[in-house]
Amino acid sequence: MTTITTVEQLEALYGLPGEASLAKETDRLTPAYRALIEASPFATLATAGPEGLDCSPRGDRPGQLVRVPDDRTLLLPDRRGNNRTDSLRNIVRDPRVALLFLLPGSGTTLRVNGRAHLSVEPDLLASFAVDGSAPRSVIVITIEAVYYQCARAVVRADLWNPALHLDLAALPTPGQINADLTAGRIDAAEYDREWPERAAKTMW
Repeated sequence: MTTITTVEQLEALYGLPGEASLAKETDRLTPAYRALIEASPFATLATAGPEGLDCSPRGDRPGQLVRVPDDRTLLLPDRRGNNRTDSLRNIVRDPRVALLFLLPGSGTTLRVNGRAHLSVEPDLLASFAVDGSAPRSVIVITIEAVYYQCARAVVRADLWNPALHLDLAALPTPGQINADLTAGRIDAAEYDREWPERAAKTMW
């Protein structure tokens, strides 16, 4: 196997990025970038910690995924989840974060790199309440770099094409996965049957 081990080798293989690829990066939100973020209902949050890397899905109602108080700051409420707190554990030990925002129907994605801390300021938490339920913390992100990603990956995947939606019956369910990994201690059918109602009661 031939392995690339230096940046020089990498640049010789790929060349250097064009002007547009470099000009699109800023250290703050432009009006256009802000519009993309505020339209997105879904992002992935990447963090790093002593145990390694983590990438977590984040989703909310349109317009509620993040709040933009100024052009260098994003506020991301930590909505209800599985209580593993992998991302949060990482942030309190290593503030580096990255976000990838998706826009349903669009090939364009938006990348944000920055540093984060967790806030539990009561008024801030209360301001993010949905249906009477406030998040337990808010991730405060200071932007260091923001830029759009070209649409090739989404176009290649044909991600938004409903004709390509998967047949869920052909895929393993979360209950089946848990049952396999616990040698049956978690009952697959019971877990899958109860999850929709449990999730509906704990969405926010």
